Amino acid sequence: MDEVRYLLQTNQSVESGSALLSGNSTPSSSLLATQYPRATTLFATVCCIFFIIFGVLGNLVTILALSKCVKLRNATTAFVISLCTADLLFCTINLPPTASRYIHHNWVLGETLCKLFPFFFYGNVAASLLSMTAITINRYILINHYKYYDKIYQRKYIALMIAFCWIFSFSMLAPTLAGTWGEFGYHSPSFSCTILRKAGRSPKKFLFVLGFLLPCLIIVISYSCIFYRVHKSRKNVEAHSPTPVKTPGGVSSPVSLARQLSHRQDEIRLTRMMLIIFCSFLLCFLPLMIVNVLEEKIRMPTVHVMASVLAWMSSCINPIIYAAMNRQYRQAYVRLFCGAKRRIGATNSSSSTARSGSSHSKTLMSEVFVFNPTSNGLNGHNASNNEKNKKNEENKI
Repeated sequence: MDEVRYLLQTNQSVESGSALLSGNSTPSSSLLATQYPRATTLFATVCCIFFIIFGVLGNLVTILALSKCVKLRNATTAFVISLCTADLLFCTINLPPTASRYIHHNWVLGETLCKLFPFFFYGNVAASLLSMTAITINRYILINHYKYYDKIYQRKYIALMIAFCWIFSFSMLAPTLAGTWGEFGYHSPSFSCTILRKAGRSPKKFLFVLGFLLPCLIIVISYSCIFYRVHKSRKNVEAHSPTPVKTPGGVSSPVSLARQLSHRQDEIRLTRMMLIIFCSFLLCFLPLMIVNVLEEKIRMPTVHVMASVLAWMSSCINPIIYAAMNRQYRQAYVRLFCGAKRRIGATNSSSSTARSGSSHSKTLMSEVFVFNPTSNGLNGHNASNNEKNKKNEENKI
């Protein structure tokens, strides 16, 4: 029944939406409430607020933990921090306005923010996906072409790769922001700000292919090659276990075989974790991408809301995956929190020491006064022991 009402009221709400952005009038909240069941929008609001809190805390803690961990300062960690930064920006920039529009059943933040909201939304999504692509290529080169790894992943090149991920993600949205190919604006049937047609043209399908489908294809092909190589290498190791094996560090001797295999297993586990992160991202965002591309053919508001909730969830689940699947990342979290506890403990200890300093000094002085006058006291006993030790050393010499 909700879908039928949605169809009957679409034309009227489109007119109301254009009037909203022109400043002439505001769409009726009762009309929008009829399109979207109140229970659905309330559920979306609660989820959005929860994802804001959990996503900001989780991604911020991950960035701090990985940045402070010396053992994890490598190319993969740099790309993971880039991914966490994109998720953190999504939680702080995009989710609060989203919660606002579901609370009000309307966009109440003005036309300028209505144009910037989808720009940052799709830009952050693209930056996340390109960061995952960079991680996958990094894993592929490490496992399949390790001879070139150190040459490719130098610090300056890593910085250029991360910069490319971010610049490319937002630059491909620049024509839409400028209004030369589609435009960002208010879509009243979903009371959201998104990509709209302009002069009968829309970049949605192009952006879907370039910013979503192509990176996903690269990731799938890369992981297929990685796990084929791992499977083949494992068979070779099992067949020729006494022989040297090749690792990212070079050719090893049989003596260090166990250590090298352990290191290789760590790399494979990290690669598997990154694959799971990509799969979770795909499961979260693919429904929304399909709904947005086929928007004109899908007239089910509840489906659109549920697809959006899944997409928001992708910004806060990665820290859970890191903690659950990788021992080194768990250790980085523990070090961060233990270091904070030690600093708090040291502060409390220094303050209590300062308060008790004078009384402690008086106690020490009284103890010295008691023992010093006597020849058989503690100092005399220590002096005799020292003389005996000196004589023993002279006899040994």
